[in-house]
Amino acid sequence: MTTTAKPATPIQKTLPMSAWAGSRRAKYLYWLGRLLNKLALGHGKLQIYLFCAQPIGRGAFDAMRDDTNTVVQSVLSGSPLVAHFPRPSEVIAQRFARGTICYAATVKGEFAGHIWLAKSFYDEDEVRCRYTLPTDQKSVWDYDVYIEPRYRLGRALGRLWKGVDAALGTQGVRWSVSRISLFNAASIQTHERLGAVHLATGVFLVLGPMQLSLFSKAPYLHFGARAVQRPSIALQPPKNLPPTGPNAYYDHEA
Repeated sequence: MTTTAKPATPIQKTLPMSAWAGSRRAKYLYWLGRLLNKLALGHGKLQIYLFCAQPIGRGAFDAMRDDTNTVVQSVLSGSPLVAHFPRPSEVIAQRFARGTICYAATVKGEFAGHIWLAKSFYDEDEVRCRYTLPTDQKSVWDYDVYIEPRYRLGRALGRLWKGVDAALGTQGVRWSVSRISLFNAASIQTHERLGAVHLATGVFLVLGPMQLSLFSKAPYLHFGARAVQRPSIALQPPKNLPPTGPNAYYDHEA
């Protein structure tokens, strides 16, 4: 009797940031932060960020089919779409005044979501910290990525990112830098499969107005006892880009 051997199942390698986010240590830290917040009556916080850089213009979204009903466009402060943004008007005005760029997606003319991009630096809004980028204009900081609830089960987010990726690629931008909470394993996995690479880690311990900051690179340690005191960390994306193509980094590492 002749038996036919089954083809070997490809082994998917767990990427480093995803492995850390799914580790037992990450779970312990999450519950430690919850306990701290409770003991401090809501005035304590343990926040751990992974700073990563996602490559731009490397074909990560090529496999996603375009949708004629979905339009991604750069939005200026006077656009009618701004009225649909789920953020206070004063916050939106401050972002535009700082020169922050916004891209929005619409589906059949209805607002579906947005992404904000900052150049040079970004001031964190959950803890006190400033993130600075190289002055060569080849990287941006992406933040406040938002999708309307009714579109979250579809491909609105992917198509929004595909449009932003294409637009930034034509501008010579090579990396989009961001921070992700260690406790958001799903987001970390998505970024890593799109080629994101780990740049640094930041740990923020907050008790009332006091904040202790620990980093895996300079300035390494910072303590501020007042709300106006904040550390600054320079984030430098890699010089070499990963291979091109959908999920190229994931396949390359497997």
